[in-house]
Amino acid sequence: MRVITGTARGRRLVTLEGNDVRPTTDKVKEALFSILQFELEGRQVLDLFAGSGQLGIEALSRGAAHGVFVDKSKAAIAVVRQNLETTQLSSQAHVLQTDSLTFLKGCGKRFDLAFLDPPYGTGLLQKALALIPDVMRPGGIIVCEAPLEETLPENVGRFRLYRDYKYSKVRLWVYREPEQEE
Repeated sequence: MRVITGTARGRRLVTLEGNDVRPTTDKVKEALFSILQFELEGRQVLDLFAGSGQLGIEALSRGAAHGVFVDKSKAAIAVVRQNLETTQLSSQAHVLQTDSLTFLKGCGKRFDLAFLDPPYGTGLLQKALALIPDVMRPGGIIVCEAPLEETLPENVGRFRLYRDYKYSKVRLWVYREPEQEE
């Protein structure tokens, strides 16, 4: 696993070992950041269920201003911190070891871009989707990764499904606010 492009291009990232870990593949990550390529500069990013932090780190490497990385696992948080040090992006990041749903309920920050990639089959994605609109800025983007067979709602608060993309065994769901009518 590596950073694809930007200031940390080519840097190798570490991940946790074990069957519960499912890092986003480079192919899916490349596709995701092709979708977002012109919408990263200066953005505030939330990497919820951060795992290794690779999605938030890729966004920072490509010009996002700041990233918040949230995971309840102490081991995952250690990996995120190590990856931020390796990529020299620590100064642009805030790392929190806490339950992601609790974070969303009490979060005082607002984000332009949110990545939601929780463990599959836990129901956490649906629970997080119900809360995520409250921490998003106007014009924000929500990106979810889920198994191919999982179905997510068309509407998430004020956000609407913009598009979903299928890659092998996973699907990316991209939510945006509808254009404001003038």
